[in-house]
This record gives sequence, structure tokens and C-alpha cells, in this order.
Amino acid sequence: MPRYGKPPRGLMKTLNTVTQLLLIIGGLNWLLVGAFGFDLVATIFGMNFGQRSALSSVVYVLVGLSAIYQAAQFAFAPRASAAPQLRRTA
Repeated sequence: MPRYGKPPRGLMKTLNTVTQLLLIIGGLNWLLVGAFGFDLVATIFGMNFGQRSALSSVVYVLVGLSAIYQAAQFAFAPRASAAPQLRRTA
């Protein structure tokens, strides 16, 4: 019978790193689009600005899913303010 629970720590660290890299790529792409009218993803796949292919669509979807994943990680991350406060006694 399969056991369900937390995934291995190494897998989560890898997933976190990959999603952060995809967000960096997506953010830099939007910077280039906004500042210079240059679409890095389209260029990598040999297309002109605004053109799409199946591969570029996969990249854009992965960047979007990475944003959702990272937003969820941020929303559910423990906060320092949630830690119990120690009282000082004089």
C-alpha cells in the first residue's frame, strides 16, 4: 500500500530552485519586452516578437505555474511574527 505524506526534502528544494529560476527568466523577459520591445523567449525559439510556438507556450505556462507555486509557498510560509514571544522579567 503506498504511503502518502511529505515529499522528500531534496525534491522540494529542487522544485523551489526550478520555479525561482523560471520566475527570474519570466521577469527578465517582461523587462526586455517592456523596456526594449524584445521577447527573449520568442528569440530563443527562433521567432519574432509576438509569435508563439508550442515550445514557447510551454515556457510561458511553466513560468505561470511557477508563480502560482511560489505565491502559495509565500502565503503559507511561517512568519516570524507567528513565533511565540518570550517575556523578559526584570
